[in-house]
Amino acid sequence: MRDETAEDENWGQQFDRLPATPDDRVVEGRPSREELIDWWVERFDIDPELFEGYTFWEKGAGKIWAFHGEVVDPIQIEGLGMRILRTRQRHWKPSTNAVQRFCRDATKNVIELSPGEAKAFVAGHDQQLDWWDGDWGYLVAAHEIAGEREPLGVGLYLHGELRSTVPKGRQEDLVELD
Repeated sequence: MRDETAEDENWGQQFDRLPATPDDRVVEGRPSREELIDWWVERFDIDPELFEGYTFWEKGAGKIWAFHGEVVDPIQIEGLGMRILRTRQRHWKPSTNAVQRFCRDATKNVIELSPGEAKAFVAGHDQQLDWWDGDWGYLVAAHEIAGEREPLGVGLYLHGELRSTVPKGRQEDLVELD
């Protein structure tokens, strides 16, 4: 059983709300709401108002969840909203769900894939894409579908290669993608 007075420790069996600002931080290494939103804005140039009404929670070491609503803090449940980000590592990694939900209008670090490249990406294949001249690291992989750019998921771009991070259970073998 956990000592309920240990508020300054991360405990992997419960969700703890992120502090509003770095000055409010009690648990070492836990990002603040402000830092989280700043990261999304800086990395993908999205509107910070997309996160209005969301509360952010950490469960485990760096697994960040977004919940549209309010609940008691802390809370011991299995899931709460949508996992959006993995922190507490050198580079923060957004989740596929978060990119699909929040990055439709992203204007930075979005790699727009051709039909063949998009098909390979959603099937989970890594591919050499030397034409990309933007940032390295985690990118939004997108493709135009029905006249609109749609985020497909998260890719990791290093040394001219786009690595698909589409989860195995969500990979698709698409016959047509135009």
